[in-house]
Amino acid sequence: MTEFIRVAVSLLPVFIFLTALIFFDSYKLVRIFAVIRTIVVGCVVASLCYFLNSHLSNVFSIELKLFTRYVAPLSEELMKAAFVFYLIKTQKVGFMVDSAIYGFAIGAGFAFVENIFYLQSLESTNILVWIIRGFGTAIMHGTTTALFGIISKNMIDRHDVEKLRYFLPGFAAAVIVHSFYNHFLLPPILITISFLVTLPLLTLIIFEHSEKTTRKWLGVGFDTDVELLEVMNSGQISETRIGKYLYSLKTRFPGEIVADMLCLLRIHLELAIRAKGILLARATGFKVTTDPGIDAKFQELKYLEQNIGKTGKSAIVPILHFNSRDLWQLHMLGK
Repeated sequence: MTEFIRVAVSLLPVFIFLTALIFFDSYKLVRIFAVIRTIVVGCVVASLCYFLNSHLSNVFSIELKLFTRYVAPLSEELMKAAFVFYLIKTQKVGFMVDSAIYGFAIGAGFAFVENIFYLQSLESTNILVWIIRGFGTAIMHGTTTALFGIISKNMIDRHDVEKLRYFLPGFAAAVIVHSFYNHFLLPPILITISFLVTLPLLTLIIFEHSEKTTRKWLGVGFDTDVELLEVMNSGQISETRIGKYLYSLKTRFPGEIVADMLCLLRIHLELAIRAKGILLARATGFKVTTDPGIDAKFQELKYLEQNIGKTGKSAIVPILHFNSRDLWQLHMLGK
């Protein structure tokens, strides 16, 4: 029974909290399979960090206390953040909530492997040790990577560009929290309690802010896309500012390329409206069937992009609004 309790309190809390994050996500955009895959990635990262930290400890030749306070937080947070960085850069993350779930899943996998290692190497039967590791250290690993994802996604959404410097504040925050935890300025049990008190509150604030932003974006974006598509289908596009802009491109591009630009805009709008419709349906609990014509639209979209070329695509960016969320919604629709 003692062994069972050790395993339960050291391994289960982080996964229980991760499940709660997924449950409270109204739009359910992060699939369970993606969460499981991310947990596995976190397990791999923990294994790699074991060898990396062993090598770094030999290179720096410093005492263990200093290493865990200043070196391990850098190496471990860098390795954990790498996958979240990849997800954001490849437009696989739409909102801050998604970043929080992916980040916490990485940390959960990392903590799972780390705590298994300690279960095998430590013979302590003091249940307080395993409570601290399960509710403190494991939650810390999930929190710091979630914090990196949240801050990075927020910075990118605000500046609408994915430059490396916008990932640095989130990384710095993750390292600082990790290092502070490893300093043990307070008794371990007090640090654990403080994490359990502040983390749910912080998570609720993030979820509420993200969902308000999402509802606002869905409402404004959906109405605008529908109105523009109706204007295009009515043949009155030439009377709009977008139509006048496209007309001005005739002096720079052949007529057939401008026509392809118009087709690209129409297909992009249709896909964007479809994607936002899926989000709204999911938020109300409805299941959406797969449209068999989606693949054909994506193939046509790809063909038009190639035909227009990089220069032509750059010319229509102002009217296509290729920001991180618009690119993400097309990725989500194409899954």
